[in-house]
Amino acid sequence: MKRIENVSRRGFIQGALVGGAFVLSARYIPQPLWAAEGEAAPAFDPSLWVTISPDGAVTIVAGRSEMGCGSRTALPLVVADELDADWSKVKIDQAVGDPKYGDQDTDGSHSVRSFFDQMRQVGAAGRAMLISAAAAQWNVSAKDCTTEPHFVVHRASGRKLGYGELAGAAAKLPVPKVDDLQLKPRSEWRYIGKETNALFDLSDIVTGKATFGMDATMPGMVFASIEHPPVLGQKIKSYDDKAALKVPGVKQTLTLETVQPPHKFLPLGGVAVIADSTWAAFQGRKSLKIEWGSSPHSSYNSAAYRKSLEATSKKPCKVARNIGDVDAVFAKGGKIIEAEYYAPHLAHASMEPPVAVAEYRDGKVLAWAPTQNPQAVQDTVASALGIKKEDVTCHVTLLGGGFGRKSKPDQVAEAAVLSKQLGKPVKVVWTREDDIRFGFFHSVAAMYMKAAIGSDGKPTAWLQRSVFPPINSTFEAGATYGDDEMGLGWNNVPFDIPNHRAENGPADYHVRIGWLRSVANIYHAFAVHCFADELAKSAGKDSVQYLLDLIGPARIIDLGAKGDDAEEAKAYPLDTGRMRRVLEIAAEKSGWGKRPMGKGRGMGVAVHRSFLTYVATVVEVEVDAKGQVHIPGVWTAVDAGTIVSPDNIRNQFEGAAVFGTSLALYSEITATNGVINQGNFNDYQLARMNHSPRKIDVTIVASDAPPAGVGEPGVPPVAPALCNAIFAATGKRVRELPVSKTKLV
Repeated sequence: MKRIENVSRRGFIQGALVGGAFVLSARYIPQPLWAAEGEAAPAFDPSLWVTISPDGAVTIVAGRSEMGCGSRTALPLVVADELDADWSKVKIDQAVGDPKYGDQDTDGSHSVRSFFDQMRQVGAAGRAMLISAAAAQWNVSAKDCTTEPHFVVHRASGRKLGYGELAGAAAKLPVPKVDDLQLKPRSEWRYIGKETNALFDLSDIVTGKATFGMDATMPGMVFASIEHPPVLGQKIKSYDDKAALKVPGVKQTLTLETVQPPHKFLPLGGVAVIADSTWAAFQGRKSLKIEWGSSPHSSYNSAAYRKSLEATSKKPCKVARNIGDVDAVFAKGGKIIEAEYYAPHLAHASMEPPVAVAEYRDGKVLAWAPTQNPQAVQDTVASALGIKKEDVTCHVTLLGGGFGRKSKPDQVAEAAVLSKQLGKPVKVVWTREDDIRFGFFHSVAAMYMKAAIGSDGKPTAWLQRSVFPPINSTFEAGATYGDDEMGLGWNNVPFDIPNHRAENGPADYHVRIGWLRSVANIYHAFAVHCFADELAKSAGKDSVQYLLDLIGPARIIDLGAKGDDAEEAKAYPLDTGRMRRVLEIAAEKSGWGKRPMGKGRGMGVAVHRSFLTYVATVVEVEVDAKGQVHIPGVWTAVDAGTIVSPDNIRNQFEGAAVFGTSLALYSEITATNGVINQGNFNDYQLARMNHSPRKIDVTIVASDAPPAGVGEPGVPPVAPALCNAIFAATGKRVRELPVSKTKLV
């Protein structure tokens, strides 16, 4: 995978009259931010449709999925603001998977930042056409007219016409050119940046009316539960289904071919039990007797693999960024500090496991799924069945959590393949154990850090090495380097150090690797900011002040010149002034250095930029006599540029504090002889309420900068801030995650 720049935002808007309704579409859609290496970005057809019915109802199509991040509400809200629509009269329709909607992949924290300007233009064009229609009816100049929610108003006379009354006439008018559009100034925004914007689906979610993937049904469907290969790549040697077929409700069993590398998002393979209920399918599956063949990954053991990663991290590796000459400085001797850090594989563990229902009929597939990327569903199902992408229709339900797992639609392909074999709709339901054992794991990583320290306690040279099996191993056989992950908190560390080198070492995969909320930023921020804290303590300096000294003066860093090609460096330059500001605010809000901590209590800090957003986090911990970690408070300051919904941003960062705490304290995926050891919340522990932060304070820093990411950036600073706080409380350094593996008392 490779991030490519937005090629062109210019295009055109189309207007049409359909069934008496005014329909507006846009081609102001950017190229996708992620595309396969060498893949040309498609030419998009009309993307976001706005329909105004004669009764005044406004329908806006949402091209992004909803899993709690607010994208399905935020983008239509932007359209409604520029359209000057009454939000209470707006309905949101979920788009099916289709390239005409542009990039529909709801991950990478780029829904709002990629579509904000374009959706403003869509709304502004509709508003201009409605004004023109009213002006023509009144025989006045459009310049003499304005709008209020859902009405065009003639300033001089006070006459009004509702949007519904104008819909037919507006649809017949020419669409304004982009350069002629009059966007609202910030001072006139009604919805953008306001506190009143609740999640559009909130009422239906609370009352149980909302449709999630687990709720989706099709007439005549059967249920399937699949016993996947315990080790990646294992094939079925033989199986006995006699006992399974005796379970009431079980109809038959079918086999799925074992996927071969590159695995992409294709089904893993295995034996499917078909039944008239999920319960029967689950019980029948337990009765299967399967003999599995060997796999190249059958010798994979986490402990030995960790040693190999750590050994690689101590050798010269591929250079991802280089400033000055670190080797020359190290050769001079003096004070040298080294440290190693380790982070394990992680599972997504969404509350709703993977699920999908699909029907294959006459060479076409209709599917319903809780997916972050319906176009990936089209691609994967088409590949699995050998049909055309356009012959796959995917309807998107609400998602019961996603965190990156549900952008990978292997379970939808399973349902489609089984439906073709059975000639009827099939609902595939994964168990919790399936989800934790057979997902696309967040990568394990070993990091080696080394610094030469000057007389002032600051580094004169800084070396960092990161070794992990890359995400690209899922898409490209033989991929061992994480080039695409280097821009995720590694080759863009904004420290003012004259000699600085970042390296990446090779690693083979043994499980499917995927992206999890904030991706490689998790382990990279952990290593960088724990090491920075170690240097601060070695120098006898305050951690916040030391970080400010490392960041240096406010300046713009040219990431393109520094080797970072993973983010939009031109549109979003790295501004260390913004980074310093969030750090100072978080420290102030937390009472850093102003409150007595007492025995077993301490505070830690980290500041990180990811997905173009600047985040500083302070964590306060209390470690009791048994070594249990309690978290009285978390303080976060965030600069995400222009924001659509302050309340949603607070939701995301409060959730990130809990999510990051859970990952740091408990989460770990390990393997023995290729088999994943964990399978449910008893052995893949998540933070319970009593171990989650008691208080979470989120400060949103006002900014006129373009919108940046929100869903993920709150996660990376949590682990290092937590571990630094533990050191402040106990004097014990935590250099491996999860924290629960380190004895604190």
